[in-house]
Amino acid sequence: MKISGCHQSEDGAAHRLTIRSYLDSARKHGLSAFEAIHRAFTGNLWMPPVALDA
Repeated sequence: MKISGCHQSEDGAAHRLTIRSYLDSARKHGLSAFEAIHRAFTGNLWMPPVALDA
């Protein structure tokens, strides 16, 4: 896959999409992308709330 003028492996693309999914989920729950990244690098990983079945 060609991304921004260079080629990316399948593993690299999968990792990029995993990170993007994490950031998108954090944003949907009111956390900024910066805060989510900061928490990930400081060992305080953000996790979405657990959905309770009714």
